[in-house]
Amino acid sequence: MFAFFKYFVSLTLVSVFSFSGFATHNRAGEITYEHISGNTYKITLITYTYTPSAANESRNQLTIQWGDDTQSDIPRTSIVYLPDDIQKNTYVGNHTFPGAGVYVIIMSDPNRNANIVNIPESVTVVFSIKTILKIDPLIGSNNTPIMLNPPVDKAALNQPFIHNPNAYDPDGDSLSYKLSICLGNDGLPIPNYSYPAASVSLSVDPISGDFIWNSPVTLGEYNVAIEIEEWRNGIKIGSIIRDMQIEVEETDNTAPNIQAIQNYCVTAGSTINFTVTATDSENDNISLSATGGPFEFTVNPAVFRDTTGASPISQTFNWNTECIHIRKQAYSVLFRAVDQNPEVSLTDYESADIEVIAPAPENLTSSPTGYSVLLSWDLYSCSNASGFKIYRKQGSYPYTPANCETGAPNGIYRLVSVIEGADLTGFEDTDGGIGLPQGFSYCYRITAFFEDGAESYISAETCCELTRSAPVMTETSVKHTDETNGSIHLTWMQVQDFDAVNYPGPYKYTIESVSGTQWENFSNPVDIFGITDTTYTDTLINTKDNGKSYKINFFSQNGANWEQVGVPSYSSSVFLTGIPGDRRMTILMSENTPWNNKQYVIYRKNSDADCLPNTSSFDSITTVTSNFYTDYGLINGNNYWYLVKTIGEYDLNYIPKPIINYSQEICVSPQDITPPCAVNLALESDCDLFKNYLTWSVNENCAEDIDNFLIFYSNSLEGPFQLIDTVFDNTQRNYVHSPEVSLGACYVVSAQDSAGNYIKPENLIRSCIDDCSYYELPNVFTPNADGLNDLFIPYPYKFVEKIDMTIYNRWGSPVFTTNNPDINWNGIDSETNRPVSDGVYYYICDVYEKRLSGIVVRNLSGTIRIFANSGNKRQN
Repeated sequence: MFAFFKYFVSLTLVSVFSFSGFATHNRAGEITYEHISGNTYKITLITYTYTPSAANESRNQLTIQWGDDTQSDIPRTSIVYLPDDIQKNTYVGNHTFPGAGVYVIIMSDPNRNANIVNIPESVTVVFSIKTILKIDPLIGSNNTPIMLNPPVDKAALNQPFIHNPNAYDPDGDSLSYKLSICLGNDGLPIPNYSYPAASVSLSVDPISGDFIWNSPVTLGEYNVAIEIEEWRNGIKIGSIIRDMQIEVEETDNTAPNIQAIQNYCVTAGSTINFTVTATDSENDNISLSATGGPFEFTVNPAVFRDTTGASPISQTFNWNTECIHIRKQAYSVLFRAVDQNPEVSLTDYESADIEVIAPAPENLTSSPTGYSVLLSWDLYSCSNASGFKIYRKQGSYPYTPANCETGAPNGIYRLVSVIEGADLTGFEDTDGGIGLPQGFSYCYRITAFFEDGAESYISAETCCELTRSAPVMTETSVKHTDETNGSIHLTWMQVQDFDAVNYPGPYKYTIESVSGTQWENFSNPVDIFGITDTTYTDTLINTKDNGKSYKINFFSQNGANWEQVGVPSYSSSVFLTGIPGDRRMTILMSENTPWNNKQYVIYRKNSDADCLPNTSSFDSITTVTSNFYTDYGLINGNNYWYLVKTIGEYDLNYIPKPIINYSQEICVSPQDITPPCAVNLALESDCDLFKNYLTWSVNENCAEDIDNFLIFYSNSLEGPFQLIDTVFDNTQRNYVHSPEVSLGACYVVSAQDSAGNYIKPENLIRSCIDDCSYYELPNVFTPNADGLNDLFIPYPYKFVEKIDMTIYNRWGSPVFTTNNPDINWNGIDSETNRPVSDGVYYYICDVYEKRLSGIVVRNLSGTIRIFANSGNKRQN
């Protein structure tokens, strides 16, 4: 009661203050900020007020709450008088925030103007706006977008209305837009605020920011709020809630029309120009103007001269772009046409997005060595670039980027390096220091990139082949499969184009190996002396359980030392793994080769029960182009031998084609280890019978594989499941469960096949239900000792741990308290120990119910009508 009284007095005082100061003047506004240095920001507060209001004279400063538990007054620095008695007030002040964090900056000023249709008693409602500032060193400094279109406008009754804030972000951050609720005292949503009524719809385009009201149905003034959110690298970094006012008037006038304008894409350094034309069906004069980011530059801003004249009216947009204008986000230019109708002026908007693209680096060339490629290009024309991205692929790719298509085409080129510095003109690609493998034509393109993530058009392509100064592996084929006596045959091409003057010989090849298919941690060197011997068989190895990788280096002797010539060549054998399934076997081919394997020939033969090697021939059963194959139609429990032949090639013609290699042989047996597919489960509770009903459906393709259904239950949202039952009838699709702890429960039903395969409950999506209210109280009580209804007790209940209940008389004094869910109150006042009198009593009861999320407190309140002395008296 006291708290309510304080709140009432507070509201009354605010209202008195508002009227006494004639402060019914605020119409619209927003807060923006600009980063100065460190944690210091320049805050700009703009309000739009009713010009004749006397309150304007007392608003030479306004109070800002900074969101760091401090506030201060900032001065008004300018006043601009707009048409229709609108006054634009600009307040500017600096503030240093204590450190990293999220700060909610709020300005609240009494009051809004009277008679706003969608704000009840608007003349008594505080005008408030807010902006969120996020200071985060990982994000970097930030400046809010600037609103270039004033938030006051006129609409016509029963005509579609469009307004765009024309937000320009100087940092080039992405912007999104959405409707919000106008704010009142302390930046909180205004109670009972409603969006303006529309005959069709009211919305904000989340991308363009167009506020579309289709169409106003009632005359008057309306306020709406649009939240503009800033995003950088997918992270929200700030937002502005802009409050705007729209006056709806009745008129036969219709808004002018700006002819549709296309979006443009221009390369920095080029000029863009186009004509904008507006017409008016009533032949009123038209004022044509434009705002947007391109006009905000101090260096070579765009030009569009505001003009007024008879319909039709045209004006030319012209912009001589430069490198400084390059950015990832498009610039939005908003064109505004206002008719000069004597009854009411209406407005039309049309926007154009303009992308300024960085030019491609020019004259890219490539020069090969035996292990790397040297790239060079002209000094880049835009010195504000951050650096260059180097892209590579094996083999040429004819490509000309489409208009506005920047960067490398998706999935074609590999990004091999990002280098910093706009003045760089060269790069050596060594494949991360390990050297490029022989046998391929390496093709390159590069782009320039910029601080905000913008990327230029891609350069022309350049290609080259490495000089033949290193061995080229062409075979790592398994000759014999065995745990101890296996063998792999290696072949490579003889080194040819190397500097024989500096490396006169004698020569040798050194072969190192490692178990598996990864090219790392090589050991066990074997020397092959001479230059012409280019084969080797690795024997007495385990080829049954592991693949093997090899590295071959070429050396020239220099005195007592051996010097490496060129880079090594690498390759692994092909290793098969069998994955058994129900009457099927999936064969995986693991490999790591410098050439491209384009075909895999799958061979199979039957085996005995012990998988003993046999001399029967393999049959070719198929040829595939991917490195896995599933063989269907097999017999579970039978053994099968598999062998794979790979067919591959290098890109270059001087290397013989095709390149043939064989895997090891494997003996595997198909087994049913795949569970049936998941069922679709639905739940329903009967709160009176305390039962949960489970129903499920099964994919028809899986039904034949199902033997039974396992029912799993959990009494919490994230707790473990327990198996509570098995439904052995595989045609049954329902189950009834009566939990002991609470009707709130989670279930999964897992289908099981005859081999015992089923999906574990933790791998299924749990279905949960918790819809029932378990505790209800009557509203009539007759403690008159007649043996009927003499105790105040709840209706039948379950799953209640305790209650915290107090019953009050009409004067607010407690007459009974209890923690017992059964209550059992006999109508005796606990203070006086006497029967209570007839009348209405009020109770507050916190019920501690057992729910899925744990013990949950549910708040009950209500009245009890007590008939205690109707013809009978309580005996003490």
